[in-house]
Amino acid sequence: MKRALFFILSLVSSTALAAPTHIYNIQGYTLNDKNELSRFSNIVFDGGKVIALGNEESARAYPQAQAIDGKSRVLMPGLIDAHGHILGLGGTLLAVDVRGIPNAKAAAKKVRDYAQQSPDAGWILGGGWNQVLWPDKAFPTSAMLDEYVKDRPVWIRRIDGHAGWANSKALQIAGITKDTLDPPGGKIIRHQNGAPTGILIDNAMNMLVEKIPQETEQQLKRKLNAASEHLLALGITSTHDAGINYATYEYYLKRSRELTLSLRIYAMIAATDPKLAEMLEAGPIRDQYDYLSIRSVKVYGDGALGSRGAAMLAPYSDDHENIGLLLTPEKQLKPLFDLIIGSGFQLNIHEIGDRGNRLALDQFEETFSRIKGQHLRHRIEHAQVIDVSDIPRFKTLNIIPSMQPTHATSDMNMAQQRIGKNRLKGAYAWQTFEQQGSIVALGSDFPVELANPFFGIHAAVTRQNRDNQPENGWLKEEAVTVEQAFKGFTYNGAYAAHQEHVIGRLTPGKWADFILVDQDIFTINPQDIWKTKVLETWIGGVKRYDSAL
Repeated sequence: MKRALFFILSLVSSTALAAPTHIYNIQGYTLNDKNELSRFSNIVFDGGKVIALGNEESARAYPQAQAIDGKSRVLMPGLIDAHGHILGLGGTLLAVDVRGIPNAKAAAKKVRDYAQQSPDAGWILGGGWNQVLWPDKAFPTSAMLDEYVKDRPVWIRRIDGHAGWANSKALQIAGITKDTLDPPGGKIIRHQNGAPTGILIDNAMNMLVEKIPQETEQQLKRKLNAASEHLLALGITSTHDAGINYATYEYYLKRSRELTLSLRIYAMIAATDPKLAEMLEAGPIRDQYDYLSIRSVKVYGDGALGSRGAAMLAPYSDDHENIGLLLTPEKQLKPLFDLIIGSGFQLNIHEIGDRGNRLALDQFEETFSRIKGQHLRHRIEHAQVIDVSDIPRFKTLNIIPSMQPTHATSDMNMAQQRIGKNRLKGAYAWQTFEQQGSIVALGSDFPVELANPFFGIHAAVTRQNRDNQPENGWLKEEAVTVEQAFKGFTYNGAYAAHQEHVIGRLTPGKWADFILVDQDIFTINPQDIWKTKVLETWIGGVKRYDSAL
């Protein structure tokens, strides 16, 4: 029998025993209960939650409160990243990172250096390469890795996570040869003689990844702790973990019971996990202090634009025989939607191409007509390239577009080459979604992109990279205002997780999750927003990060 699992934690929060805290002399910003931007100079919180907000007079009602001088610094709600990969980020921080390396040979050399520094590592793992930024724009090969690391398997994921680069040892362990067939929803890149080059796309990666030894609890701990420290230093107080397996699910529950989670996690169960039905049967999870919530499932629709795996209605402009990949076959969508939505879980489906987005919208519509479930706030993750006729359907069907602003500024160098100018009319269409009244949840897709939310706010507002290029912004008509971007990283992220009643705004009764930063993003030149530095991060009235320490 299905049960709703709510942890009733036996330990008393330390914040509940403390006297109220009053921070004064601040330049405070939040969205009020009407979702309007409001300012304040004083905040009082107790038991981990906001109890008063306003001017100095409103704070006088709490004379017993511990007073802290905010030193005229800017204070705002903690930022919410609505789409990231926590353990993937932790792995990136602890493994070899080839992001920004200028060419394949230099990337292979960095892998060699890491291997030499990690003699006990069985597998050499890492990520971050992007052939689009290399001079020849060509995929690397296993031979390039073999030149430097032959004796141990090497697996380096592409920056978007939808392709990987293996050396010959890893291919051998995976049993991938010229006779291996491409799996459904995947592709083995081959030489002219049919031999694998070392590049595996989307579902083809699974043949190799399943050979990598399962992580120990100690490894999970190191990854989670490393990622948490990194995110807190960037002002992120809550993040949506887009696709966790059963081992991670169990580990998050353990850390929640121990009260050792240091930031809030809204975790999406991976639809591909063999124990999906078991986790759905356990019901939604929400711990007492809102550090862990699990009530959604991540479905993998199509691939990514950079590796030409995004499912398109028409062939790629630079690859006329290719319309992309469906990681989940179309015929499997109906039973999967029925299982997830029928279990009362939010369904968040990864879709980047216009065909992928249409298939998802069609299936949501068909499922709602039979079993309802529209109230669960389902989401399309990324929603990058959409046929313009499909954009209004997000609002009609109450589907949340969960989007990542820095994807646009990263993709702008190749997007038109991939899909042509005409299809860009429905690409990265943030302002169009805003104007039709959609709740646009913003994130970064870390570690695909850097996790810094101020990079995301900057990209959303300027449609420029951090070199302020292009000069007038790329597809500038889809830029949003600073207030809209701020809302996307606060209230909208909370709403997309059914948490707007506890986080996302600094109003009485909600958790005292806030950050202090070094500049006012609402008054400075928008081109400088990305330079914002976080000075302090507080969650539930507890300081979790201090740049001065």
